[in-house]
Amino acid sequence: MDQYSAIQIFLVFAVTFIAAIDQFSFLESLYQPIVMGPVIGAILGDVQTGLIVGATYQLMTIGNMPVGGAQPPNAVIGGIMAAVFAIAAGFEPAAAVAAAVPFALLGQYAVTLIFTAMAPVMSVADKAAENADPKAIERINYLAMAALGAIFGVIVLIFFFAGATYGEELSKRIPKWFMDGMSAAGGMMRFVGFAILLKVMVSRELWPFYFAGFAIANLFGAIPALSGSAILLIAVIGFAVAIYDYQMQVKLKNNVGNTNISGGEEDGI
Repeated sequence: MDQYSAIQIFLVFAVTFIAAIDQFSFLESLYQPIVMGPVIGAILGDVQTGLIVGATYQLMTIGNMPVGGAQPPNAVIGGIMAAVFAIAAGFEPAAAVAAAVPFALLGQYAVTLIFTAMAPVMSVADKAAENADPKAIERINYLAMAALGAIFGVIVLIFFFAGATYGEELSKRIPKWFMDGMSAAGGMMRFVGFAILLKVMVSRELWPFYFAGFAIANLFGAIPALSGSAILLIAVIGFAVAIYDYQMQVKLKNNVGNTNISGGEEDGI
């Protein structure tokens, strides 16, 4: 633990605090693992590993979304702890992602705890609204935001200390077959995330784009000069198709809205 300064520890707490609030209040997507990974990596001195782990964890969580009061494993704590395991404890990126899943579940419980604790306070907010007291409503919101950020920050710091102090020694003591299994599980989670996403959003209208993207990915992957940037090229193509489709849909709606259809009795209308 001596290799990390007090400033680095404070920055890890501050980043976690902000990310926790962003997930439910700011909604700027700062909390996403692909953002948090390189940020934590920059704080701990290894941006590249942070980016790799953050992107891997992002693929795993890409299809996760809350349904009603049910919360998925928390991406904030999971993504940050994956980066901590990879950088401070020396885990392989895929193994770090797998090791972070229990902590993501712990974050899920923390969110449920905060939501449950704040539920009775909503009557206070209703009373403040009846009394035309927006300041009281603001204070309630700030209280909930601060409580969520503090709980997330404390959870991450506790296991950051443990991971930085004992993680590297633990990773050396863990049998190779177990670490290989964790790496395989972490690598598999990326595809599980995409499967969940496809199950939610796939439709007959989107299947052509899916198959086209699959074919283009294979073509680009087979060309050595393009294989390194295949994902970026496919993303650009998809972005162009999305913009074109959006413009056509808007144009169609405008044309339908501006059409003045009028008929008389001779038209049978």
